Amino acid sequence: MIRTRHLLAAALALGLAACASEPARYYTLMAPARAGVPVAPAAGSANGSAAAFQFELMPVGIPAQVDQPQLVIRQGGQGVAPLSGERWIAPLADEVRGALSADLAQALHAADVTGLASGGKPRLRIKVDLRRFDSVPGDYALVDAAWSVRQLQGEAMLACTSQVREPVGAGYGALVEGHQRALAALAGQIARVAGPVAAGQASTCP
Repeated sequence: MIRTRHLLAAALALGLAACASEPARYYTLMAPARAGVPVAPAAGSANGSAAAFQFELMPVGIPAQVDQPQLVIRQGGQGVAPLSGERWIAPLADEVRGALSADLAQALHAADVTGLASGGKPRLRIKVDLRRFDSVPGDYALVDAAWSVRQLQGEAMLACTSQVREPVGAGYGALVEGHQRALAALAGQIARVAGPVAAGQASTCP
């Protein structure tokens, strides 16, 4: 009987501890839709009209150190820490790809047709590999990427690197917003060269 009471007390204590713990918070890199917000037309599109090409965005590579369900933050020069209560709503590689796809579609006025049959328009293939995805709460969010844009119906191709660092305020929400801005800036750099590459013209990295 005593043993049973002890087991029940232990179970009750565990249950109360679980109830007392804070629920996990979930974040996304997909920025809110901004209907009606003007976007600077990318090279190759006239006055923001639909581009004469479509694009395919390949799966995005991300550093193994941050490929976790939790947000991973930098601490000092060498330390990193996963935050058990702060999580991505989807795998980070999928979050990054989804954000870049939406930002590219908006900047290019073109559709991401990855996995879809050809609709008759020329296609570009865009490949992005993140070499760094640094998160420092209250300081900055940084993405460092190697990327390429290539014609599928021609030989034009351009390979570049970009590093974007966005200052952020206090809090993990502000940190995620900083990464949203950094990815949008990266998409803007890719968009600036996409038109010339699609047209088979010589282009240089931004």
